[in-house]
Amino acid sequence: MLTKTAVAFLSAVLLLVVSVSSSQERPTVALGDGPWYYETQAPEGKVRVSIVSRGINHPWGMEFLPSGDILIAQRGGELRVIRDGKLDPSPITGTPEVAEASSGGLMDLRLHPDFATNRLLYFTYVKGAEPPPGADYYATTVLARGRLNEAATALLDTEEVFVANAWDTAPGGHGSRLLFAPDGTIFFSSPFRRNREQPQNTMSDISKLLRVNDDGSIPADNPFVGKDGYLPEIYSIGHRAIEGLAFHPVTGELWASEHGPLGGDEVNIVRPGGNYGWPVVSYGRNYDGTRVSPNPVHADMIPPEVFWVPSIAPSGTMFYTGDRFPGWQGSLFVGALRTARLHKTGHVERINFNEDGEQEREWLLADLHQRIRDVRQGPDGLIYVLTEEVDGALLLIEPVE
Repeated sequence: MLTKTAVAFLSAVLLLVVSVSSSQERPTVALGDGPWYYETQAPEGKVRVSIVSRGINHPWGMEFLPSGDILIAQRGGELRVIRDGKLDPSPITGTPEVAEASSGGLMDLRLHPDFATNRLLYFTYVKGAEPPPGADYYATTVLARGRLNEAATALLDTEEVFVANAWDTAPGGHGSRLLFAPDGTIFFSSPFRRNREQPQNTMSDISKLLRVNDDGSIPADNPFVGKDGYLPEIYSIGHRAIEGLAFHPVTGELWASEHGPLGGDEVNIVRPGGNYGWPVVSYGRNYDGTRVSPNPVHADMIPPEVFWVPSIAPSGTMFYTGDRFPGWQGSLFVGALRTARLHKTGHVERINFNEDGEQEREWLLADLHQRIRDVRQGPDGLIYVLTEEVDGALLLIEPVE
């Protein structure tokens, strides 16, 4: 039996290995040519996965145009378009300067509900500024928009819609998703930026879900409007880093996936004014192995609907509502960048529910060993998946008839 001294020594060695490996460049697995076939738990059985387009440098978000073209945001700040299954070699012009760091940069994309008449494209990105003395970096999250020209080659009249009060000197801290609500307001997430002092501070946008009108003004029915000590744009607090947003197709509730630390990733049903606990409560551990909190729940904080231990680094999230996979209708799909902090373990996770809660989880695409950044249902009812790699790809999941 190992002595306490031996256990402590081995633990220190393990932490050193983890620290060294995490500082080195992440190993990747080249994506083959496909297609790939999978037997699933759904009644349909077999599905086919194929490559729509590849050669996309660290894609972050995607959006489908009425023309059938697909917009792709690259983390480094480039906005690309896939036309007839081919990636246009020329990026769309008119995007702002982006402060790329860690997993942040140019991030999510959404068309305005009236895009057919106003051509407005909304997006989130990391904006940098002159750092304060003693710091090398200073940035925040911005919601912006521009008018996409008819040829989808340029963004015109690009402007900031809302600049989050989330300035921080720590680079990275994960990304930002955005989603239009049925009433035309916009939800977008402002991540933790490696800061544990501000998530419970209601005068900071760090680690919050924000809600604004499409012109950046504050909706009058936001939960903290007119309340002293609260920023009016805040919709909910205590989120470490939301990277997936989706409305439940039956209840209309807003669901959000978010990164935990070492374990403790979550899917939450977001309530107006709700507190989701970070960093007061968590099912995860700090990166040195210690617990974030002795208690994973708190009477005044909302527990997750789903959580993962070990972590999967959740990303884009959607509920499937199409007719191409009847057995998957109502399932929640969550992209995963890596499992248990191990490289080459990304996948897509399908979670099935009934009226009493979670029923089953199914992994898809795990043998491709790709980091999955986004999962979206296309206008054709098929499922599109973005791999977050240097040679990133847009994948298509379709049934085998």
